[in-house]
Parts: sequence; C-alpha cells; structure tokens
Amino acid sequence: MVRINRVHTGGGDGGETHLLDGSRVSKSNPRVELYGTIDEANSFIGMIRSELMRAPTEAPDGGPLTTFLTSRDRGEAMLGRVQQELFDLGGECSCPPDSLPKAMALLTDEACELLLREMDEMLVELEPLESFILPTGTAVVSACHLSRTIVRRAERYACSIIQEDPNGLRDTVVMYLNRLSDWLFVLARWFTLKQGEDETLWVPLGKRNA
Repeated sequence: MVRINRVHTGGGDGGETHLLDGSRVSKSNPRVELYGTIDEANSFIGMIRSELMRAPTEAPDGGPLTTFLTSRDRGEAMLGRVQQELFDLGGECSCPPDSLPKAMALLTDEACELLLREMDEMLVELEPLESFILPTGTAVVSACHLSRTIVRRAERYACSIIQEDPNGLRDTVVMYLNRLSDWLFVLARWFTLKQGEDETLWVPLGKRNA
C-alpha cells in the first residue's frame, strides 16, 4: 500500500532525484527523462478522456450521435486501462531491471498484443490511407495526436537507454511504447470517423504551389 502524506521533500532542490532502487541521479538522467515523458504522455491521455466526456453527443439536426456514444464508452474503457498500464511502465522504468523489487508485477507481452488486437478491430471500420494526414481535428482527435507524439518521444528515450546498455530495459518496454503510439494514431482516426468528421490530408508542397 502506498501512503503519501506530503509531496514536497526538498530533496530535489539541487537538481537530483532518487530512482526506485534508492540510487541518486541527476534529473537530466536518461532514465528520469524516460519515466518523466511516460508521465507526460499519461497526463495527455487523461486529456483525451476529459475531452471525450465534453464532446457533443447530438447531431446538427438534434438527433443523438449513437455511433459516437458507443465508441466514446469503448474508448473511455480502453484509455482508462492504458493509463493504468503507463503508470506500471513508468514505475518499471524508474530503475534498472536488476534492481526492481522482486514482488513488483510487470507488464507482459500480452498488453502489447491487446493493443494490436484493438488496432485491428478499429482498422476494420476505417478506409485505407492514400495520403498522410495532418494531426488536427476535434479536441478529442487532436489530444490523441499530441499523446501519440509524446509516446514516440518516450520510445526514443527508451531506445537510447538500450543503446547504451542492452540490459537497461526489458524489450517489452520498447515494444509497448511502439505499439501504443500506433494505437493512438488509429484511435485518432477512429474517433474522427465516429464524430462524423473528415480527415485533413497533407498536400505535398509541389501540389500546393500548383
């Protein structure tokens, strides 16, 4: 059981922090950058959930957006699970694998496979892309795209740690972040469809000038 009775300790005033194993490192340490970015992504995914609850549920003619209401509930459930998993992942990344508490439960490859299955289910409803799309749209969709790019940044930090030390992280960490970024991209497209919006395609410079 975690018990937090105060947030401020003053221990980080000098620009250092403790990892989960008790070791003290600079706040610019790549591992701190990694779990900090995972926390950042988690916060923005919370924004997706918030925007989902605020999104209009009626069509311009006053009728209910039935398909969106169904997808909103499903999306909310999936995003809630992902937030829990990101918290698990951030905890794991807060120290080297060989220093993790023995009783600490870790994400398995099944979490990665579930993201794949959910992507496949959403993609069945989507038209194949014939151009890149711009990261824009409703508040829900834009929040998905922003979260996606932050997860990609976390993945880059994870890759840099592994490049420095092949045993610095479990392979599952990088796999999960890679899949999650793709998942958020598909989720953005899926919500665009369910909200009855059009995607904004990228037009290459040559065609724009023409």
